[in-house]
Order: sequence, then C-alpha cells, then structure tokens
Amino acid sequence: MNTKINLVAFYTILRKEILRVLRIWVQTIVPPAITMTLYFVIFGNLIGSRIGNMEGYTYMQFIAPGIIMMSVITNSYGNVVSSFFGAKYGGYLDEMLVAPVANATIILGHIAGGIIRGLLVGSMVTIIALSFTDLKLTYPLVTFSIVFLSSMVFALAGFINALFAKKFDDIAIIPTFIITPLTYLGGVFYSINLLPEFWQNISLFNPILYMVNAFRYGVLGSSDIDITYAYMVVGIFIIILFSISLLLLKKGTGIRE
Repeated sequence: MNTKINLVAFYTILRKEILRVLRIWVQTIVPPAITMTLYFVIFGNLIGSRIGNMEGYTYMQFIAPGIIMMSVITNSYGNVVSSFFGAKYGGYLDEMLVAPVANATIILGHIAGGIIRGLLVGSMVTIIALSFTDLKLTYPLVTFSIVFLSSMVFALAGFINALFAKKFDDIAIIPTFIITPLTYLGGVFYSINLLPEFWQNISLFNPILYMVNAFRYGVLGSSDIDITYAYMVVGIFIIILFSISLLLLKKGTGIRE
C-alpha cells in the first residue's frame, strides 16, 4: 500500500485520538488524577506512616512508582477500548476499513492515542507524587522506555477487548476482573520479598509485576526482579498482542458479525 496514504491515515487517527482526550479532559484526565491523589493520601500518608520504610525507602517513595505505572496502564487500556468500540458502535469504523489503509496503520493509530493518554495521565500523577515525596530518576532510559512499552502492551489489550465487545458493559469486564486484581497483586503496594516463597513464585506469572518493578528500578534503583526479564516479558506481550490484533482485524472479528 502507498506509504504516504498510511502516514496520513496514521496522523489523522492519532490527531482524532488526541483531540478526543483533550476535548473530554474532565473525564479522561481529572478522574484518574483525583483517584491517584487519594491513593497517596490514604496509603502513603495514613498507612505508610505506620508501616515505616520498605526496601530502604519511605513507604511513600516505594509505592509512588507503582501508582504512577498503575495510572499509565489503566488509562492506556481505557482510552483504546472506549475509542475503538465507540468507532465500531457508531458505524464510522467501516469508513476506515474500506479505505486503502493497512490494518497495521489503524491499529498503530489507536495504540498511539492510548499511549499518549497513558503518558499524559502518568505525567500528571508524577507531579502529584512529587508534592508528597521526593523522587529521582536513577535510570532515565529505563524509566521512559519501560513506561512507553508497558503502555503499548495495555493499549493493544484494549484494542483486542474492543474488537470482541458487543455492548458497552463488555469493555468493563477485563479491567474489573483481570487488570485491577493483577495490578494490586503486582507489587504496587508491597515488595514480593515479604511473601512466602510459594506466593513469590506465583507472583512471577503476573506481567504487571515486571512492569512495576522495572519502572521502580528506573526511578529508585530498586527492584524485586531482574529488569532484563521485565523487558523480555513486555516485548513478548507486544509481539503476541499485536499479532493477535492484526489477525482479528483481518478476519473482521467483532466487526462483520
């Protein structure tokens, strides 16, 4: 297909996604910022003062990277699943599918929008975190790369969810029953070193654990796992989820039914 056409299509989709996020900022940016502020107040100040230090850092410093990553994950996912399902539900997705545009371009355009919203909300939560505690970028490259790649993983997951969703209620199932539990069990509020060996081994099957710890390593220089494994896990998920997205879109799953 014509490269110029695909570049124009990508830019158009991305521009639409960005304008959508900014147009309804009261729904897309403010609520997660308020929610994460409550996490800092309740878990960081009230509970953290009783817990004391964890892994050599104040409890507030320890949980801050995890809360930031949690906001990135949920908003990257939420943006793509709601936007793409809205396009499918509204009927204007058909216009993109009949246009001479590669399926990969359609996917990447929506994924890029999800990443931007995730990074935007993550930046706002970081600013809020800095009002509660001191954070320094120990390894900037690790910090920015892992947050970008993790955002991509969940944006792709949101895209797949949107393809299968048949009604608005369906886009809330995965976040409620899978992402939220995995996030809370992903080392956001505790070190897995505190767990019995059996549960430590079980935790290693949680992909969010690797993302949170890699991000924490980038910020604080501390991690419960080898960050090499974190990059491997994230990379594998990106390849698998992108391949599934391409296959499903080509087959017309959830679109032609």
